[in-house]
Amino acid sequence: MKTIIWHNPRCSKSRAGLKYLEEKGVEHEVVRYLDTPPTADELTELLKKLDMSPRELMRTKEAIYRELGLKEVTDDATLIAAMVEHPKLIERPIVIRGDKAVVARPAERIDEIL
Repeated sequence: MKTIIWHNPRCSKSRAGLKYLEEKGVEHEVVRYLDTPPTADELTELLKKLDMSPRELMRTKEAIYRELGLKEVTDDATLIAAMVEHPKLIERPIVIRGDKAVVARPAERIDEIL
């Protein structure tokens, strides 16, 4: 089964998740989601796999979150659109395998889907 990691190489938690996959010998594909942001449809599908709401997947401490006034937004489609436009808002790393996914914080959470 294909394993994908949405990765930001500048993030220590993301690097730890990637290293964890490598140490476990899990064949994987790296998606640098800041370089190739997901579409709204891809993000919606991912949220289903994660069993999370858009806000739960957001990095609420990012400056852009405050600048866009997202704390006051209640519409999921608007939150998803903000993550598509500003992928820095997406929590990381995310590991996807089949119809399951986890935010790998800590990296050991990856075991939940292996």
